Amino acid sequence: MPVVSGTRRAGDESGEPEQVLPGGFVTTVVRVGDTVRRATPANADFVRDLLGHLQARGWSGAPRDLGLDERGRQILTFIEGHVAWAPAQPASIGSDQCLAAVARLVRQFHDLTAGTAITDGQEVVCHNDLSPKNTVYRDLGEGFRPVAFIDWDIAAPGPRMHDVAHVCWQYLGLGRQLCDATEAARLVRLIADEYGLADRDGLVEAILWWQDRCWRGIEAAAHAGEPAMVRLEALGVVSEVQADFQWTARHRAVLERAVNRR
Repeated sequence: MPVVSGTRRAGDESGEPEQVLPGGFVTTVVRVGDTVRRATPANADFVRDLLGHLQARGWSGAPRDLGLDERGRQILTFIEGHVAWAPAQPASIGSDQCLAAVARLVRQFHDLTAGTAITDGQEVVCHNDLSPKNTVYRDLGEGFRPVAFIDWDIAAPGPRMHDVAHVCWQYLGLGRQLCDATEAARLVRLIADEYGLADRDGLVEAILWWQDRCWRGIEAAAHAGEPAMVRLEALGVVSEVQADFQWTARHRAVLERAVNRR
């Protein structure tokens, strides 16, 4: 059924059951038939324009925005696959091949936005929250591989390096999960290589920036009484991210040598 972006979708009162999807630590997300419903993001107009742009360019790596339902919630297409929201995951999700595919998928949507009006003069549009929890995987015969990214709520114009740095932190689990500095350095280099990142001098600094910004942001929002951030702080996320930051800072030289090696 054709839908005009930004309008209410007919048939929302059909009585289809709502299934709460796992992994919604900040926003409750439900599935209704072949759609997903979630609270409308603060930058809803930008997200709608971005997803519409990616759809128009024929990119299947993001959901389509179908407007609003009768309760004012954002309606997105449901992308079938495995979302890696739980701590324990199949080994193939952390494989070199899968990490390389993530980097290439990021490069695809960056390139589709580069040089367009939607970047507002910045290099590209960044997702700004890339992680396994926001990635849909499918087993294509050689283990799980990424096919799409979800949760575009905080997407915004920015430099390519911001998303690449976030991928390095979140997909590798720098600090808490991946504590071997030599292996971490190899994988950071792998991601940069597979993405094709030309200027790498500030990549490790950007990882540190994300980690520092994350724990400070959660702490500040929790102290301001935002319920989702209060929950995250109670779960110990602030301390965990601080530990990530400290680990990365300690091993910065090892990481930088690997990334910048010619």
